[in-house]
Amino acid sequence: MKVYLLITVAALGYFVDIYDLVLFNVVKKESLEYIMAGASPQEIKNTGIFLFNMQMLGMLMGGLLWGIIGDKRGRVAVLFGSILLYSVANAANAFVFDLTWYAVIRVIAGIGLAGELGAGITLVSETMSKEKRGYGTMIIVTFGALGAVLASQVAGNGAWFGQIITNITGYSFMNWQVAYLIGGGLGLLLLLLRVGSLESDMFKDTKDATHIKKGDFSLLFKEGRFKKYLNCILVGLPIWYVIGVLVALSEEEFAPLFGIAGVKNGTAIMYAYLGLSIGDLLSGLISQILKSRKKVVFLYLLFNVILVLIFLFGLYGASKETYYIMTFLLGAGTGYWAIFITIASEQFGTNIRSTVTNTVPNFVRGSVPIITNLFKFLIIPIGSVGSAGVVGLLCLGLAAWACSQLEESFGKDLNYNEQ
Repeated sequence: MKVYLLITVAALGYFVDIYDLVLFNVVKKESLEYIMAGASPQEIKNTGIFLFNMQMLGMLMGGLLWGIIGDKRGRVAVLFGSILLYSVANAANAFVFDLTWYAVIRVIAGIGLAGELGAGITLVSETMSKEKRGYGTMIIVTFGALGAVLASQVAGNGAWFGQIITNITGYSFMNWQVAYLIGGGLGLLLLLLRVGSLESDMFKDTKDATHIKKGDFSLLFKEGRFKKYLNCILVGLPIWYVIGVLVALSEEEFAPLFGIAGVKNGTAIMYAYLGLSIGDLLSGLISQILKSRKKVVFLYLLFNVILVLIFLFGLYGASKETYYIMTFLLGAGTGYWAIFITIASEQFGTNIRSTVTNTVPNFVRGSVPIITNLFKFLIIPIGSVGSAGVVGLLCLGLAAWACSQLEESFGKDLNYNEQ
């Protein structure tokens, strides 16, 4: 029963986490058109990229913060602390009408969003049996990815949801405000679930051991651990290359480039995360069947190479529907997110496992500004397609090499500490 409750809470938490994570890309145009009234489309586009990068910067800082807290104070403390922070931040975002404060709130929300997934994956990995823990992480990420679908639906039907809020509060809100308020409300509802007694037994065994260093980031720079840690990060780069560049810039960059009218970022993101949910489900099942994490990653990287080539060179003059099908497939190709985080969690000991499991995915997310800026820089000399191709090849190549350097961790005993 304890395991089922943990999986349920972690899955619900990640569902709201993803809702809030992608929400900005869904409502950025509408919110910025209101806040930046009279600004040109290019100014709105550049501001949107800047604010998204601020959110990713917050996640970079939050990953380190929550990871260390998780190893020192406990995984459950991080699970609920992060939910509280990003829920309050997103609710506050509904009342921001200044770009400076918009950026500040996105950083704070990013810090909060950085902790939930790593804490959930760490808890489940340390609680389930070593042969079946892959199923637990698979369920968390598969269900959680559907939060992006809800974000798209709420943003697209804001008037309906807004009327409900108006009836309750007596105030009327714009669609983008409604989307932020619902995100904050969903997170706060999650805090009503009391699971403080469901801490990981592995963590309990090390909590009071004074001779064991816990949450010490410097441990990652000793005994050759840094190379392993860096490889864990590099494995995830293609996921956010696809989401942060190919999908997130659909409306502003790629659909117009391919001559496809009517494509919306919110819808493209929704289809991509539907695909990601299916991809995570399949990758988890395949991993359990093959009894391997690494083989699954290599299969998905190969699939990604094929999909990126089709996306960049095969969509000219295609229909809007075909474009959305392609974003669904791209999402499915990035569906090794659960396997990627599980690999990172399984590479290190209990006393720094939370630090690793929180920082690795958030350093990958934090790489988005580097990836997007490299993409923008290369557009000038080689064009959008050439730039996307070069950046994609770099991310996929680094991921494949890094995965080859990591040990196979399926079925590995996690009850040990790093010295």
